[in-house]
Amino acid sequence: MPSLIRSPLFLVLALWAAGLGAAAQFAKIVVIFPELQAHYGETGAASGYLVSLISVIGMLLGLVAGVIAIQLGVRRLLLLGLYLGAAVSAWQTMLPGFEWMLASRLIEGVSHLAIVVSAPTLIAQLSAQRHQGKALTLWGTYFGVAFAGIALTAPHIIRVAGLGGLPAIHAAYMASFAVLLTIVLPKEDRNGAPPWPSLGNILHRHLTAYASPFIAAPALGWLFYTLTFVAMLAILPTMVDPSQRTFAAAAMPLSSIVSSMTVGNILLRYMTAVSVIVIGFATAIVLVLVFLLTGPGTWLFIALFACLGLVQGASFAAVPELNISLEGRALANGGIAQTGNIGNALGTPAMLAVVATGADTGLPALLIGCYASAIIVHLALARGRANAERCSAPKS
Repeated sequence: MPSLIRSPLFLVLALWAAGLGAAAQFAKIVVIFPELQAHYGETGAASGYLVSLISVIGMLLGLVAGVIAIQLGVRRLLLLGLYLGAAVSAWQTMLPGFEWMLASRLIEGVSHLAIVVSAPTLIAQLSAQRHQGKALTLWGTYFGVAFAGIALTAPHIIRVAGLGGLPAIHAAYMASFAVLLTIVLPKEDRNGAPPWPSLGNILHRHLTAYASPFIAAPALGWLFYTLTFVAMLAILPTMVDPSQRTFAAAAMPLSSIVSSMTVGNILLRYMTAVSVIVIGFATAIVLVLVFLLTGPGTWLFIALFACLGLVQGASFAAVPELNISLEGRALANGGIAQTGNIGNALGTPAMLAVVATGADTGLPALLIGCYASAIIVHLALARGRANAERCSAPKS
């Protein structure tokens, strides 16, 4: 049994399960948002901060978390994130006053960021190279799986335990995996750890990371993905027949998970992760053109999300493929966390504004613009990597 629980497969599954807890930090609020609004009464638009405040930390400090992971140790950062997340959820079970609940969401953003930067970095580190693509494709499903699970179970939990029941279960879940991973994760060798950087050095690392075609590529492509993914989950189901809305809302994220784990994994055997990302965006553009010509449709939207599923898994697989060093991988995952939070924060308001204009071409144009920009960025960065490798090659 000890050898089993320390096997790479078990560790990867345990880290993925910890990721479910990080995704649930969003889902536990989003799924019961109307009930929370009713509980806190006349808070108006400020109630939206219950959802968005957790993204603020990632927007500001995503890449900083990658720097901290290098200094503190990736394992230690993960465990701190899990224990902090358990403590915050335990506090939320008491349903504190609105201002204190907002404060807890800000603190929870620190926990969330620590987990989503460190867990995929550890997964890549613990997986054999031939299995990295599959392991990180699995990691890429954590958001959709957590949302689906909480959406299915939250109504029953609220009926039985009230609004405090969901954070109570989440606290127990986070604490359980914090203890488990404390026991099973191999300890890091911290001898010779670099000194803590100055603020100027942190700024320099930001500039260096985003100027690197190796470190920046997964994050910059991820920005265009997140600008549309969550926003479409909120908006596209309202465009189909009312009798199909519930089915569409559930099937769209599930189709992205299925395509990522099946077609995505098959493609990753034969081509680079960046090539799979470009294919995902390109096929999404084709389906958006169909949307422009034929109008909205449930199965069309499900197919669109299946195309984006290729982007989902391959973006995480691109991190170790493009970056050999632990430092490069930590910074790349920090960049993904940062651009992902920026995209989630800006995407829904932008898409709602476009839809509100009433122009039939507005939404398709926005989607095509995002996906075409992602392809252009990835192709430009691929050229930058080729030039860098050509310049570093030894002269014969």
